[in-house]
Amino acid sequence: MSEVLGGLPVPRVPAEIVDGIVTNREGLSVDAEFRRGAAAALDAARLENVDLIVLQPRSPSCGVGMIYDGTFSGKLIPGNGIFAALAVDAGFRVVNADDFAEKGMPGE
Repeated sequence: MSEVLGGLPVPRVPAEIVDGIVTNREGLSVDAEFRRGAAAALDAARLENVDLIVLQPRSPSCGVGMIYDGTFSGKLIPGNGIFAALAVDAGFRVVNADDFAEKGMPGE
């Protein structure tokens, strides 16, 4: 929910990454909020010195490995969400919640 840290409400209009910009289904850019929230979440992970980050699959914020393609059609493409990419680049171990539920803790 890093987008909440960026100032977006719950519930909110669905968003996807469209041409590199997080855009909601109504066509409005929410990129700044997603990026601000991702930075805040990364700061929190660093502060707490976490060992593993388990993220919601397919999300434009937290998707790990696969995200929605930006057409709001449910089609998936390879990639990471905004926060997931930041966390990976910062060296955190990041897993998809579905994989975590099926396989358990990585390295076990």
